[in-house]
Amino acid sequence: MHLSTGVCRFPASRVCTLGGVLRSCTGIVPCGVTCTPASAEGKGMKRWVVLTALLAAGVGIGAQDGPPRFSAAAQLVEVYATVTDLKGPITGLTRDDFEVLEDGQPRDVSAFAAGEFPLSVALGVDRSISMAGERLRLAKQASRTFLSALRPQDRSMVLAIGNEADVIAPFSADRAAQLLAIDALDAWSTTALYDAVMAALDRLEEEPGRQALVLFSDGQDRYSRATTGEVIERARRSHALIYPVVLGRVRPPVTAELAVVSGGRSFQLRDARELEMTLQIIARELRYQYLLGYVPGEAAPGAREWRSIRVRLKTPRPGVRIRARDGYLTD
Repeated sequence: MHLSTGVCRFPASRVCTLGGVLRSCTGIVPCGVTCTPASAEGKGMKRWVVLTALLAAGVGIGAQDGPPRFSAAAQLVEVYATVTDLKGPITGLTRDDFEVLEDGQPRDVSAFAAGEFPLSVALGVDRSISMAGERLRLAKQASRTFLSALRPQDRSMVLAIGNEADVIAPFSADRAAQLLAIDALDAWSTTALYDAVMAALDRLEEEPGRQALVLFSDGQDRYSRATTGEVIERARRSHALIYPVVLGRVRPPVTAELAVVSGGRSFQLRDARELEMTLQIIARELRYQYLLGYVPGEAAPGAREWRSIRVRLKTPRPGVRIRARDGYLTD
C-alpha cells in the first residue's frame, strides 16, 4: 500500500550515496529499493511500495539526533503536509517542529523529509459548453501557466472534462505536447465532474511518488454515473492530494470534502480572471511540502478500520495553517 494511504514496508538500512559520500541510510533515503507489490484485486487497491529516490530529486532529510532504526519489516504511515501562512508556503521546518496524532494519540515521527518531491499531477480542465468563450480562453491560459510552473522532471497529464473524462495528453514530462493539446480544446457537452475525478485517480494510481489532482469546473455535477459518496470513498483510497477549483457563486460541498480528505485545498472563484493566479498558488504549494513517517498503532489481524490523522506544530504560530490528509484505511 502506498504510504500516503496506509503503511509501507522497506529495509531498515542500506549503503547509499548522500552528497557524494557513502553512508548507511535509514528511513527516507536517496536510493531506490526493490518493491514487492501485494496482490491487487481490481482498480483502486492500495499498493505496497517503497520510499524511493527523494534526495536524488532534491529532497533534504530532516536533521536527526540519531538515525531511526526499524526492523526489516518495519511499517510506516506516510503523510504529506503543507504548511502555509498569508505569504505562502513556510519552509525550513524540521522534524522536531511537528507532532502527529493517530486517532488522537501522539506518534513519534520516525522519518522526515523536506523539499521538492517528485510529482505526478493530473490537470482536469472543464470544457463543457458553459465554459465557451472568455472562460475557456482564461482556463486554457491558466492551464498553460500551471504546466509551465512544474519542474522539468515532474510528470503531468491533462484531462478534458465533459460528459466523459478524455485524456488529451497522457502522463509524461513533455510539456510542449501538453500545451498543444490544451490549445486545441474547444467547448462542448455537459459536466460529469465526479466521473472525471474517479478517472483521474485511477490514472494516478499507477504513478510513482507523490501525486496530485488539480481540476476546475464552473458548474454542478448532474451527469456523472458516480455518486457523491463513491467519489469521496475513492479519494480516501487514493494517495493523491486533490485541489478542486470552482468558478461561480455556488461551490458544491463535495469539492471542499475532497480537499479535506486528501490533504489538498479547495478554491471558489467569482471571476475567471483569478484562475491563473490560483493555479500559480497551487503550483507553488506543490513545490514545498513536508513528508512525515510514523509507526502506526497495532491493528487486529485482518481488520480493516479507519484511522484519523492530525498533523500540527508543537509550538503554534499565529496565522499558520497545516493541511494533511485526515486519515487512512488499514488493511
